[in-house]
Amino acid sequence: MRSIILWVIVSYLIGSLPTGYLVTKLLHKDENGKHDWLDIRTIGSGAMGATNVGRAMGAFWSWFTAIVDMLKGAFALLLAAHIAPVEAQQTIMALSAFAVVLGHIFPVWLKFKGGKGVATSYGTLFFIWPYNSFAVILLCGAVWYAVRWTTRYVSVASMSSLACSAVFFAMLGAPSVFIWLAAALSLLVIFSHRENIDRLIHGKENKWKG
Repeated sequence: MRSIILWVIVSYLIGSLPTGYLVTKLLHKDENGKHDWLDIRTIGSGAMGATNVGRAMGAFWSWFTAIVDMLKGAFALLLAAHIAPVEAQQTIMALSAFAVVLGHIFPVWLKFKGGKGVATSYGTLFFIWPYNSFAVILLCGAVWYAVRWTTRYVSVASMSSLACSAVFFAMLGAPSVFIWLAAALSLLVIFSHRENIDRLIHGKENKWKG
């Protein structure tokens, strides 16, 4: 029980590293080339994820933010997989994965106001069940691109692709704890997109322009 609580706390703290916030705070420059300490939460959608970072700093930093956010989930899982007792490994990995996404969405360092959890969810699900989970993420990625291409909404693509993850895990015969994890993460990410959902309902959501 102590090891489970420990890894949940460690994973939450790993997830709470605010990548997008730090990138814009430390590296953004104004139109005159001066460092302006931009708070990413004050522009665009107000989110700290890769999409909003891209609006402020361009494609490179958008990809950088997405990759680091995915690696947060991967790092937490790799630690859990190597140190957790074998008999409880799957349970600890699933709880760690959920905790790292929870930390990303509700970081203690920023008064529990963080990102949407999409990239971090992908990072945890990608490494949760090698090598089968690689196929799951590829399928989710295909859904993401298809939905984004047809709707032009990144938020809809993100929610839809993660909502399919539990189905894909079940289709491949994943352990039940991983299927429940995927379902829980999809619900958590949908909750984190509640403002996007409200904007979608009222026709005010930003469309993808790429």
